Amino acid sequence: MKGILWAALASAFWGVSGTILQFVSQNAKIPAGWFLSVRTLFSGIILLVISAIIYKGNIFNVFKTWKSILLIFGYAILGLGANLLSFFLSVQTGNAASATILQYLAPLFILLGSFIFMHKKPNKIDLIVFLIALVGVVLSITKGDISQLSIPPISLFWGIISGITAAFYVVIPRPLMQDNSPLTVLGWGTLIAGFFFNIHQPVWVGVPQLTSGGTIGIGAIIIFGTVLPFACLLHSMHFASSEDVSLVDAVQPVMTFVLSVIFLHTQISFMEIVGSALVILAIYILQNYKRKVVETEIDKMKL
Repeated sequence: MKGILWAALASAFWGVSGTILQFVSQNAKIPAGWFLSVRTLFSGIILLVISAIIYKGNIFNVFKTWKSILLIFGYAILGLGANLLSFFLSVQTGNAASATILQYLAPLFILLGSFIFMHKKPNKIDLIVFLIALVGVVLSITKGDISQLSIPPISLFWGIISGITAAFYVVIPRPLMQDNSPLTVLGWGTLIAGFFFNIHQPVWVGVPQLTSGGTIGIGAIIIFGTVLPFACLLHSMHFASSEDVSLVDAVQPVMTFVLSVIFLHTQISFMEIVGSALVILAIYILQNYKRKVVETEIDKMKL
């Protein structure tokens, strides 16, 4: 229970940062390129400094082989960097609630990728989950009226891309996690992504006129969207397995929905709530099923 509570807090922090991101991208009108350069550069530095302190400077193991170098760059560019960019654009052109739900489909994209590229045949629970999530997404983005979208098509496009890149974000670094801490991998991935974002848009070029709210918002996203949630998530692993803590991922979209309605006055219909609930239910069923499969395999190994 302690592990699940810490993981829920991490998920809540991500939900808070999603709402702040909508304020930064829409109300504060901060350009995507400059914002991402700032966010990834400073988040990467902070994470690597913390990692160096915790692991006594042993943070360069990710560069020991060409395979690990390719993986960390692939993770930084195709996973983390592409995900941050697509999620930002989905929020900027739509709203944080819808963008979060679309990104939340990442486990389904992982299933789809396994079927297409690894020819892994889906089982009945996978198909059921996929259909539930599909109905949920349709309800969320149409408000129950399939003749119109509740968000602009461009926001839907970037939201789907954010879900796909979130799947890359999960899958690509898995081999690196066997020999390196997740904090170190995240730190290098974020810093490398920041390097590439700064090639396109250096933080010292085209600095927008920042209001006090915009400045606080950027700092809050760096802290609540990167540093604090990941620290809480790592701490939760001391008390519960990754399969257990993954069950509280649903706190993020729920938190984003609630805060978006309260503070950003986002208009959300009943059908959008039903659709989002179906998506959350689908992912919960999938993760709970995976957890039981893992527990069964462990029990067999013990026998």
